Amino acid sequence: MDQSSIDALRSQAVPAFTHFIDGQHVAASDGASMDILSPINGQVLTSVARGTAADMHAAIAAARKAFDDQRWAGQAPAARKKILMKWADLIEANALELAVLGVRDNGTEIGMAFKAEPGSAANTIRYYAEALDKIYGEVAPTAKDVLGMIHKEPVGVVGAIIPWNFPMMIGAWKLGPALAMGNSVVLKPAETASLSLMRMVELAHEAGLPPGVLNAVTGEGAVVGEALGLSMDVDVLVFTGSGTTGRRLMEYSARSNLKRVYLELGGKSPNIIFADAPNLDEAAKVAAGGIFRNAGQVCVAGSRLLVEQSIHDEFVAAVASVAQSMNVGDPLNITTQIGAVNSDAQLQQNLGFVETAQGEGGQLITGGNRILEDTGGYYMAPTIITGVSQDATLSQKEVFGPVLGVTPFNDEQEAVRLANSTVYGLAGAAWTSNLSRAHRMVRSVRTGVMHINTYGGADGTVPLGGVGQSGNGHDKSLHAVDKYCNLKTAWIKL
Repeated sequence: MDQSSIDALRSQAVPAFTHFIDGQHVAASDGASMDILSPINGQVLTSVARGTAADMHAAIAAARKAFDDQRWAGQAPAARKKILMKWADLIEANALELAVLGVRDNGTEIGMAFKAEPGSAANTIRYYAEALDKIYGEVAPTAKDVLGMIHKEPVGVVGAIIPWNFPMMIGAWKLGPALAMGNSVVLKPAETASLSLMRMVELAHEAGLPPGVLNAVTGEGAVVGEALGLSMDVDVLVFTGSGTTGRRLMEYSARSNLKRVYLELGGKSPNIIFADAPNLDEAAKVAAGGIFRNAGQVCVAGSRLLVEQSIHDEFVAAVASVAQSMNVGDPLNITTQIGAVNSDAQLQQNLGFVETAQGEGGQLITGGNRILEDTGGYYMAPTIITGVSQDATLSQKEVFGPVLGVTPFNDEQEAVRLANSTVYGLAGAAWTSNLSRAHRMVRSVRTGVMHINTYGGADGTVPLGGVGQSGNGHDKSLHAVDKYCNLKTAWIKL
C-alpha cells in the first residue's frame, strides 16, 4: 500500500450502485436512488438504489428459492469450500480498491481500513471455508437397541443488517458462517456505508456463488429493514447496531414468524488502569488508540477510562499528550491516525455529548470541537473529559465518537462497581501486574470480552458478543456457526 496507488484510486469516479438480486444488478422498483455523501469532504460521491419493500420481498423470494432447490446447501462441503476460498482470494486481490472505496464512503483512516476491512473479511471467509467440512454432528449415548443422532442443518434464509463503521469486516462475520453452513442470505447494508460491501457481494458471484444465494438491497432501514424484519420467509435475523433498532427487530420477529434474532448492540466499555499497571506509558498509548481510532466509531471502544486515584492526574496527562499528538485528517493519507466522523448527523451528536458532559460537571481536558471544517468533511478533535460521575450521561450513553470520559476510583472493589454500573456489557480491560487481580477482574467485570494489559486485537478464533443490553449471540469463532444451524434429532429403533 503506497500513497500514489491510493491517490489514483481516490480520483476515480464511483459508479452508481443498484441492488444485487438473484445474481443480477437491479434498480429500485420505483427507480429511486439516494445520494451518498463522502465524509472526507461532504460532497456527493455516488448514489445507491433507494430500495422499496417490494425490492426486499424480491430478494427474499430469490433467497428462498435458492435454498429450497438446494443449489448451494445441496452442494458437497468440499464444493462450497472451494467457492468460498476463491471469494476470499478475490477480496484479497482487490483489497486496496475495496479499502479506498470504503474509506471514501465511511471515513475510516486507510491504515486501519486496509487491515480491518478487506484484510479481515478475507481471513474470516477463509476461516469458515476451512471449518465447514470439519463441523460434525453427534451420536447420543443410548441403549443398544436405539441409535440417537443429532444433525446440524442450515436454517434457511438469513437476513443480515450491517452497520456503517466496518461494513466488510462485520459483514464477513455474518456471511462467512451463514454461507459456510449452506444458508441463503439477504444483506441490508447501512445507508451511509454500502459501497464496499456491495462490491464484495459482486466478488462472491465472480467466485462462483450461485445466483440467489447472496442478495443485497440498499435503502433506508425504516423501509427495507422493516420489510426484512417482518418477512415470514426469513428464518434468522442478525444485526449489529444500536439498541433502538435492535428492539425494533425483536418486535418485528414477534409480529411475524418468531424468527430468531441475534443482536450485537452498543457498549460503554470500561478501561481500568490500576497503579500497578506493568507499563503506564504503554497503557496510555493503547487507551488513546482504543477510543480515538476510527474517530471512536467502534462498538468495543474503551470509552470509559477508570483510573486509580493515586495516578489519576499523571495518567490523564499522558493520555491527553498522546491524543494531542495524533494526526486527524484526510483518511486517505497514510500518515493519518484518526479519520473522519461518518456523517454530519453523527458529528453533531458527538458535539452534543460534549456539551452535555460539561453541563453535568465534567472538565474538558482536550478537544471537544469540530476541526478542519474548511474541507467540508466531518472531523472532530479527540476529546477527553474528566470528573465524569457514575450516573453522568457520558458514563451511561454510547457516544460512538472520539469522546473519552474519565472517572477515578480508590480500590479494586470500587473499580468493579463502576465498571458494572451501566446497562451494557460488551468489552472491557484491566491493566495490572497482579496476576490474581487480573483473574478476579476477568471474572468480576460483566462483559463479553475482557482484555488484560491490552485493548482490542482479538482475532477470529475467539467469540465477540455481549451481555445485558449489548445484545445476544456471538460473532467470530466456531461458536458463531450455531446461529446459522438447526439441530435435528434422529431417533432410530434398531
